Amino acid sequence: MNDQQLVMLSAALGQALKQQGATVTTAESCTGGWIAKVLTDIAGSSAWFERGFVTYSNQAKSSLVGVNAATLAQWGAVSEAVVCEMAEGALQAANADFAVSVSGIAGPDGGSAEKPVGTVWFAFAQRGGQTLARHQLFTGDREAVRRQATAFALNTLLKHFFKKET
Repeated sequence: MNDQQLVMLSAALGQALKQQGATVTTAESCTGGWIAKVLTDIAGSSAWFERGFVTYSNQAKSSLVGVNAATLAQWGAVSEAVVCEMAEGALQAANADFAVSVSGIAGPDGGSAEKPVGTVWFAFAQRGGQTLARHQLFTGDREAVRRQATAFALNTLLKHFFKKET
């Protein structure tokens, strides 16, 4: 997915949020704020983008969005349990309507047999709703994994919460 396609996804999400008078927040690890960046590239995004948390370290995950240290110890940062706590914590901390979180192994190092490079977990939370978690295995170099993760997050937000196909 190229930059122009990411802008189109961001604009579509922004339009959907604006139509509902809703806001979104992000809690990002392996994407390092890329989701927040492409969302705020859209003029007028301050009307629907609340804030982004870059929670690259485990300490940041705990202190900024309330991930429990026991969850990190039991499951590791790249896990369903952690991204669910990240999304729910970001939703609460930002007082937003929707949240997306992402944690993964972008590479080139850090992978294992159980969690190879390209493993990325996502969670999508809605105020008053259930949290949805998804797992993907992306290919390519570090930038490719991060770009694919950003696109997946935007696409899934649109499809799951706003029933919009991209």
